[in-house]
Amino acid sequence: MSVRRISFIGAGNMTKAIVEGLVANGYDASSIMASNPSLPKLEQLKSTLSIEITQENKIAVEFSEVLVLAVKPQLMASVCDTFLQDTGLANKLVISIAAGINTARLSEMLGGHKQVIRVMPNTPSSLGYGMSGIYAPKHVSQEDGEFAAFMMGHVGETLIVDQEKHIDTVIAAAGSSPAYFFLIAQAMQDEAISMGLSPDDARLLVQQAMLGSAQMIKANPEISLETLRANVSSKGGTTAEAVATLQKHEVAHIFRKAMQAAVTRAQQMAKEF
Repeated sequence: MSVRRISFIGAGNMTKAIVEGLVANGYDASSIMASNPSLPKLEQLKSTLSIEITQENKIAVEFSEVLVLAVKPQLMASVCDTFLQDTGLANKLVISIAAGINTARLSEMLGGHKQVIRVMPNTPSSLGYGMSGIYAPKHVSQEDGEFAAFMMGHVGETLIVDQEKHIDTVIAAAGSSPAYFFLIAQAMQDEAISMGLSPDDARLLVQQAMLGSAQMIKANPEISLETLRANVSSKGGTTAEAVATLQKHEVAHIFRKAMQAAVTRAQQMAKEF
């Protein structure tokens, strides 16, 4: 697929993650631009990744064939108003990575522009291990939908959903989930330290165990997660006792509630913006 000029409106953590992943996987840096009010963020992107930068959204829009909206949801309407006053969006694909704003509302904010796709990535995209959910309305061209998947495929796996409501599920299961795993890792590291290990040794144990577990899941798609877990838990052993303790405290229920809370918040945000 041919390279298109991509402009990111916003230069926060997610823009940085996606751009790092794109450049690391061979995407032409000169075909990428970022726009942001804060010059230090832009200068860091330029110095480390050699992309184009600007503090004027108008310039970024004019540069682009694909416009990625990477601003906070509460700022989206005002940002769109600003650049729509100066330039049009004819023949441009617009991709939003903002949680909580559906495609119909985005189209409104963009003056009725219809070529709008929602993408929900996560921060491991910066390492090429991202997970991105993609929703393209039926009126969006197949070519544009394929480009969104192609672009995000440079930074990890993609999942195309056929109903927009499932983007909220992507948020709960992938977009927000690195924070869940980091919280678990932190708790395990802290307890290993309290048992006498150094912080570095405790972190090494936890991070390698998490990495290895993820690799086992990926390497064994035919084995259910329940079976993988059971295979580690010898009857009467240490793992079985630890898992029984987690189940006693309803860890699965806690995760269900956390994911439901993420979906509920995404739905609330859709009404706010």
